[in-house]
Amino acid sequence: MPALLDDPQAAKTHTRWTGMIASQVFWVVLATVIACVVLSFATSTFATSQNLFNVTRNFAFVAIVALGMMAVIVTGGIDISVGSTIGISGIVLSVVMNAGWPIWAGIGMGLATAGLVGLVNGILIAYLDMQPFVVTLGMLSVGRSLALVISRSRTIFDFGPDGSKLLALGGGATLGVANPVWFLIVLAVLFWFAFTYTRWGRYVFAVGGNRYAANLTGVPVRRIICSVYVLGGLMAGVAAILEVGWLGAVTTGLGTGDELRVIAATVIGGTNLMGGIGSAFGTVVGAALIEVIRNSLILLGVDSFWQGTVVGSFIIVAVLFNRLGGDRQAG
Repeated sequence: MPALLDDPQAAKTHTRWTGMIASQVFWVVLATVIACVVLSFATSTFATSQNLFNVTRNFAFVAIVALGMMAVIVTGGIDISVGSTIGISGIVLSVVMNAGWPIWAGIGMGLATAGLVGLVNGILIAYLDMQPFVVTLGMLSVGRSLALVISRSRTIFDFGPDGSKLLALGGGATLGVANPVWFLIVLAVLFWFAFTYTRWGRYVFAVGGNRYAANLTGVPVRRIICSVYVLGGLMAGVAAILEVGWLGAVTTGLGTGDELRVIAATVIGGTNLMGGIGSAFGTVVGAALIEVIRNSLILLGVDSFWQGTVVGSFIIVAVLFNRLGGDRQAG
């Protein structure tokens, strides 16, 4: 230790490595890399181009929604209605295009619907001081019910004259990479920039860190909270559009259970459920780890019923890691 004090550069390097090792994101990245290496040797199908294409595409859907969820959780909130938002947004998109409208109209209506769900959540939570869990739990039921009403409980296969464009958007590839992955990359960079270099991003973390202090310093707390729920809804809408294009059909069950995987990806990626801590990179890596594990269970012949156990266990471990980290800092 005296040597470190005598050498400022060595002390700085030591602090940097200590901070990295203590970071949850570091361990998630390491776990993802190790899992990929092990699976490459354990199975002959994991490292194939087709399987990697499927893995990256599948985790992109979850990661896109998780980026919005990260913003919500950073403020100290939660949104368990994202699965239903995906469902109703995808249904609206499909019904509009099935009626003969062009793709831009369907996408616009799908995003508007998802944004409206987020806006209702945000107003009730931010301006009426209702509990996020209760509000979004109610919206989960409302969204799923409205999806049934709008679609008349039917599966939609025909997307009208622009159906091929929608299928290419969600199911196609550019430069050998699935289109949803490109959307994820762009959105992740935008989130990173917004949280790092914009006033809005600083306000989001300030609200999550200490809402009372943020309010005293002039941060528009209610407006910021409302905005993250709208953003979370829009991200669910983007994922719905891409997922419908990939599936080529829409049922009222679209997005069912996705809220668990989205919250898991966010928490595993280092976002603290108490608010104030989170990163776009960690969220993306958390989504990647979940999909790699899910894919590995399939390739290794493990019963798919175990997937819920694995995801739930990862959530518990991630929350425990956050708790232990908080205790260390407090000590």
